[in-house]
Amino acid sequence: MDIKKGDFIRLNYTGTVDGDIFDTTSEENAREKGIWKQERSYEPITIRVGGMHVIPGLDEDLIGKETGQEYEIEVAPDKAYGPHDESLMKSSSTKDFREKPSVGTRVSFEDREGVVVNIIGKRVLIDFNHPLAGQTLNYKYTIDSVIETTEEKAQAILKLFSGKVMDVEFADGVLTVILPPGITYDKQWMMGKGMSVHQIFEYIDDVKEVVLKDSFKRPEKPTEAEEEVAEEIVEAEEIVEAEEIVEAEEIVEAEEVEAVAEETGTESEK
Repeated sequence: MDIKKGDFIRLNYTGTVDGDIFDTTSEENAREKGIWKQERSYEPITIRVGGMHVIPGLDEDLIGKETGQEYEIEVAPDKAYGPHDESLMKSSSTKDFREKPSVGTRVSFEDREGVVVNIIGKRVLIDFNHPLAGQTLNYKYTIDSVIETTEEKAQAILKLFSGKVMDVEFADGVLTVILPPGITYDKQWMMGKGMSVHQIFEYIDDVKEVVLKDSFKRPEKPTEAEEEVAEEIVEAEEIVEAEEIVEAEEIVEAEEVEAVAEETGTESEK
């Protein structure tokens, strides 16, 4: 089945520039190139074709392709992260930074993210372009499967804008999203919540209402064994603390004795 605009798909890809990987869903590729990160989840991403969930050049290339086959595409800057804009190069004083900047350091400055590209005397040159601006990119990708259910489509959109997998329930046109504990103050969710809901309505016709539901579970009581371990840890910490106090008192006492001895010796010399 050919992929068409509006399809939700699971996409595996590896993006390179000049042969170097800058992004991949493959853990094997990430480890092989030494860019593996423990906090990252290496798995296919779920996107809506035509939804601009990936760069335009890749998004457009997905249309007409088939699942299970590997494809390769070269994406010019105008279909990727745009040309390198010289007007986004800004100079600033080293006094504007809390810590001494160095070339290559990513900084937040004037509510923008940039990278220090040069330091001349007390002037710092910051590039606020996207790191891949002006670059021609290469992608190898495979469409794993097409998603059909309303629940999975909604979960895909929510994850794109929150970075988290959320449980959802769908019945009679109402999509209920079970919010993870503590997400209320999550910065990414605070910024992406509105767009998530907007795109659910825009891209999933079955959904007539979205309910965001907070859920709190009673904390489980620790077992007797866990309580005993906790008590042992507290006792051990108290013993260490007591030993440290005794050691500190002995040091102070020794210093006082030494001071008295020095004072006595000085008076004798007089």
